[in-house]
Amino acid sequence: MNDDNLSQIINPDVQPLAKTNLKEDFDNYRKTLYYMGANVPIQVLCLPKSLEKSLLNEGILRVYDLINRDLTKIEGVGTKRLSLLTSRLDEFFAVSI
Repeated sequence: MNDDNLSQIINPDVQPLAKTNLKEDFDNYRKTLYYMGANVPIQVLCLPKSLEKSLLNEGILRVYDLINRDLTKIEGVGTKRLSLLTSRLDEFFAVSI
């Protein structure tokens, strides 16, 4: 939608605010879909059993439990496992969302 069409729908004085609100709404919608898509067991990541057990011991049962979490502070997850975990998460989010 270009600015000419927008000015026909919304008063030009409130266009900046409307654009900001629309952007915020879309960002919130994207985040909601992101979390909904991650509402699956961690087993879908096909991690090695030892890594999966470390995550389960930390109370991480679903993929969304890993979102916004400091993965370096999970007990039993070293550098190699962290690299594997982050690459699997990247693959998961690239395919699912």
